[in-house]
Amino acid sequence: MNAPGWGKPGADGPPPGGDQPAAAPAVCFRHPDRPTGLRCSRCGRSACPECLREAPVGFQCVQCVAEGQRDVRQAATVTGARVSQAPPLVTYSLIGINVLVFLLTVADAGNVMSNQVSTIFSDFALWPYGVAQGDWWRVIGSGFLHYGPIHLLMNMFALYILGRDMEVVLGRGRFLGVYAVSLIGASASVMLFSAPNTATAGASGAIFGLMGGLVVVLLRLKRGLAPAVTVIALNVFISITVPGISLVGHLGGLVFGAVATAVLVYAPLYVPKGRLLAVQVGAMLALTVVAVGLITGQALALRSDLGL
Repeated sequence: MNAPGWGKPGADGPPPGGDQPAAAPAVCFRHPDRPTGLRCSRCGRSACPECLREAPVGFQCVQCVAEGQRDVRQAATVTGARVSQAPPLVTYSLIGINVLVFLLTVADAGNVMSNQVSTIFSDFALWPYGVAQGDWWRVIGSGFLHYGPIHLLMNMFALYILGRDMEVVLGRGRFLGVYAVSLIGASASVMLFSAPNTATAGASGAIFGLMGGLVVVLLRLKRGLAPAVTVIALNVFISITVPGISLVGHLGGLVFGAVATAVLVYAPLYVPKGRLLAVQVGAMLALTVVAVGLITGQALALRSDLGL
């Protein structure tokens, strides 16, 4: 027997406690055709397994992961360069170029111990009178020449020791900038203070620039200076006591390298991040212009002496 009203015309539906319509299954917010019972632990949106990533607590959707990465501050060195675990490729490249040039001079001279008699050596060594007569390439080229294998070995060992640390601290581009400024600054010092009829060669000026830069970095990081200062003092002593070594070139590279590095490591304290790189590049260019200006002025004075 039916319950009162059930089955009669005008009845409204099934009796209380009957089956209700099933709710629609949740779908992935990125793939509406994929039902899922999973949710992002950060935003709560439904997401399929493809759109979820493991998080410290639960799983997060790909959008929340991307937003979280944007909020994380990128690690940077004291100069503002991005921290990198890559090998010091600029240092290795500079060593490779120096070794290659040395081998070319040896092949040209036919003598490993007297490679300075090669035509390549005589055409690229820093000879102030030669620069005055238009051989501007000597200003840079001389920094990649060496008098024999011992000279090369000493400089390349120093470049390896200094470069592998300084390149990490400064960043590749900034490290190369300091090296270049130091090299040109050393050449400017030789032009100004060396006998104009003597030839100078070697990477020592640029390497002394890295030594000066290392002292500045240690000051900025508030680390002990004793080891670096001792190495510099020892090299200056060698430059004074051993014949044929250009002390003025070493000191010129030291000063320019220290100033260039100081700009790089102290600028982040005073310059907004958005303008930092432009200021640092501008400073490197300004130092280069100063060095080139000194070289040009001395070259013009020597031209006058030569009656050119």
